[in-house]
Amino acid sequence: MLKARPGSGIPDYSVFPKARWHVTRSASAGVEVFADLHADVGEAPHWDERTRTLLSVDLTAGAVFRYEQSGRKLGSFCVGQEVGAAVPRRSGGLVLAVRDGIAVASDAGEGFALAAPVERDIPGNRMNDAKCDPAGRLLAGTTAFDFSPHSAVLYRVEPDWSFAQVVGDVTQSNGIAWSPSGSQMYFIDSATQGVDVFDYDTGTGSACNRRRLVTIDRARGTPDGMTVDSRGNLWVTCFGGATVCCFSPAGVQLDEVVFPVTQVTSCAFGGPDLANLYVTSAAYRLSSDQLKREPHAGATFVCRPGAVGMPASSFAG
Repeated sequence: MLKARPGSGIPDYSVFPKARWHVTRSASAGVEVFADLHADVGEAPHWDERTRTLLSVDLTAGAVFRYEQSGRKLGSFCVGQEVGAAVPRRSGGLVLAVRDGIAVASDAGEGFALAAPVERDIPGNRMNDAKCDPAGRLLAGTTAFDFSPHSAVLYRVEPDWSFAQVVGDVTQSNGIAWSPSGSQMYFIDSATQGVDVFDYDTGTGSACNRRRLVTIDRARGTPDGMTVDSRGNLWVTCFGGATVCCFSPAGVQLDEVVFPVTQVTSCAFGGPDLANLYVTSAAYRLSSDQLKREPHAGATFVCRPGAVGMPASSFAG
């Protein structure tokens, strides 16, 4: 049974056996601090093409941040509850995955309102990571506060705010990404220590034929957030492992970028040429000694690993 470490919101993954790991090479990519946020749980970087700025959140603090590409902070706001992700809307403003469901707000955080009360009737759960598919639907997952096994779901939220289950029997819904063609969806339930792939119908937003693509040895960290580059390679953050690992569409490890903090959480390509990889991290539950060793824990980092990303989709609603 998956249990949270005492007093923490992070599950104890030591209950899982070791699994296979593909290693072909390792590389350094000139990692730099982009924004030294000291976030408790920095998450969900999203490059906003319309404004050429980077969005991210501090999940436990309920805060949303926006930075320009130079690293200058443009603004932030708090939503009053946990927030797992912030994604631009095509009609303007933001759509937010918050504790009580899916909410909307202006770019400055004004007019905050719940638009889709996903699992609001399950007080033990909250929303977690969220991203838009190529058609502009929001795929948003949940997790239990105590990480109860199989108690969460990955949902599809339509532009009219109706929502439906896409993947059930989830423990900790995290990374979501699509192949360049949109015909495959990648999904991380962190409790399973791996990345799964589905056949995806962009016309209907349905996913089927789930199979395992990558299994990550728990000694190398826990798979958390994820993005895909223009060649279809997956970039996966390994929480607790201080790395972002790159895998081919066949599941073979191609590259690895090492960070000066252990708790890397999510990643996204951005910048004017989509060649910057932005990586968020967490300072959550680190001891004073650990913080001395990792003074930039909770920062957002940037590197150029030699790949180019794809423009992130915005919400069509």
